[in-house]
Amino acid sequence: MQVSDFDYHLPPELIAQYPALHREESRMLVLHRNSGLRTMTSFTNFPSYLRPGDCLVLNDTRVIPARLLGNREGSGGRVEAFLLEVQKDSACWQALLRPGRRLPPGSKVIVNGSEGSFTVEEKLADGTFLIRFSRSDVLNMLEQCGQVPLPPYINRAPEKDDKERYQTVYAAIPGAVAAPTAGLHFTEGILSELASKGVQIVRLTLHVGAGTFKPVEVANIEDHVMHEETYSLSEKAASLINRTRQNGGKVFCVGTTTVRVLETCVDRDSGRVQAGSGRTSIFLYPPKKPLAVDGLLTNFHLPKSTLLMLVCTFCEQQHVFAAYAEAIQARMRFFSYGDCMLLQPEGR
Repeated sequence: MQVSDFDYHLPPELIAQYPALHREESRMLVLHRNSGLRTMTSFTNFPSYLRPGDCLVLNDTRVIPARLLGNREGSGGRVEAFLLEVQKDSACWQALLRPGRRLPPGSKVIVNGSEGSFTVEEKLADGTFLIRFSRSDVLNMLEQCGQVPLPPYINRAPEKDDKERYQTVYAAIPGAVAAPTAGLHFTEGILSELASKGVQIVRLTLHVGAGTFKPVEVANIEDHVMHEETYSLSEKAASLINRTRQNGGKVFCVGTTTVRVLETCVDRDSGRVQAGSGRTSIFLYPPKKPLAVDGLLTNFHLPKSTLLMLVCTFCEQQHVFAAYAEAIQARMRFFSYGDCMLLQPEGR
């Protein structure tokens, strides 16, 4: 299968640069998985598409303010660091550095707005760096002086409101450098409405990495090397998901990240998910089909992206692209701060 099969034209003005005024005000395009039938509605109606006994799976990762600004000791040259993932210990991180070519091992950078600094330890084969901070409480330092790591297609500097809006209301476990954006639409009120009608709400963790924005640079899908991300699925969560399906309920995932965890943890023979934690590089694309998930709430994704390929495992690719064409015609808002789509099981 060719990567070009997942291309489409998106008018650049439809890329959302800011979130909706209120989280729940986004529009939602409902796509029925089997028939391809579509309905345009508001996200405020999302709870009506779930029934008592269904299960809603959320990713409770928390975005860290991963972008730091500083100056190189001695020359005073400006440096930008984008932290990717903690490594050997709490003070050692993998990071992107700019300008990386001017920062050989041993270079020291004073971090603006803090009493800390970091030293470049090593340049890695993929062009990233290992850096070591002068203090071990790096997450506290990021909260003090780090910036929100907005995606590259948002063409503006982070603003004050982004610290709250580029974060789900249920974010709990720090570690992501990109938000699980389908969850940005939820409010505490909508979650309460779902719980009150008998929908089980389950949380798992997948720390979204910068690799989620990595373009597919090969012609054949099978040749793409997928990035890795850290995940955790508890025994309690796995049990609730399995019980839902055993009792005839449907499992709805909020975002592609939760799909990746469940499809990593599913037993291919029984269809049951098993608790676990680790790193996943699972790559889901047609003609593969999800085994542990019935419905998916997701935002609209970039052309030729692995996220769009994952969405196309839920129904016929022609149905997904027809839905995208309707979304473009209706001037829906795309990508992280944009509107959303619900892939709904048939019979609902």
